[in-house]
Amino acid sequence: MPVVATNTAANSALRFLNNNSSQASASVGKLASGSRIVKASDDAAGLAIGTRLMADVTALTQAGINASQGASVVQVADGGLGRIGDVLQRMKALAAQSLSGVPTNTERGFIDAEFQELREEITAIAVTTRFNGASLLDGATAAADAADYFVGTDVSDTITVAFTALAGVDAFHATALSLSATADVATVTAAIEAMTAIDAAIDLVSEARATAGALISRFEFRGQQIATSLENIDAAKSAIMDVDLAAEQSKLVSNQVLVQAAVSAVSQANQIPQSLLRVLQ
Repeated sequence: MPVVATNTAANSALRFLNNNSSQASASVGKLASGSRIVKASDDAAGLAIGTRLMADVTALTQAGINASQGASVVQVADGGLGRIGDVLQRMKALAAQSLSGVPTNTERGFIDAEFQELREEITAIAVTTRFNGASLLDGATAAADAADYFVGTDVSDTITVAFTALAGVDAFHATALSLSATADVATVTAAIEAMTAIDAAIDLVSEARATAGALISRFEFRGQQIATSLENIDAAKSAIMDVDLAAEQSKLVSNQVLVQAAVSAVSQANQIPQSLLRVLQ
């Protein structure tokens, strides 16, 4: 029925114009942001999953750094243990020299002078092997120290480094060093006792280095696993949240065409009442 009071055609055309314009604007926003989900209503479930995945990526990125730092700490401790092992090797050579029948007790006293300095150096190395200001091999400090390194996404994903095991507190510091404090190579008898203590200390250092090596290996493998997880989670997040540029661009072009058609329709609909008024002329 021809009427002029209500332009139904114009109202319909305007409704479609607003709808098409809104969809075109949404496509522009997705293309500009690179994200398929600009607002929660775009995909509520996808947004929830993607946000959780992004949180996991953030945690894993830091976990990778933690694993690297944990390996570095243990490597510092292993370096100190290696130098202690070198000192013990030299002390064993001095004890062996003292056990020879060639030097006299006077000359053994000269050998013992170096032996005593090296004994002091073992303690010095243990105390001065530090990371971030904390001694790693000093028995008095390490006895109460154990560090948990966060290397995952859950609070339970940790690797514990017990510095007591690295320092050999119960054995190395409490036994080997205390024996060394009274040991000497100034006589044959003393050199025999020193040789036994040194062999025990070398065994303890070797055991501690084996523990350090195992921890370093674990940190390295965990770092590799974290890198793999990051790659896979990033791919999953991308599939959920990233926009398909080609598809969205095609959708934008289609919406732009519809907007132009709706504008033309609104223009034509607005001319209908004027055409009907000609009936009254």
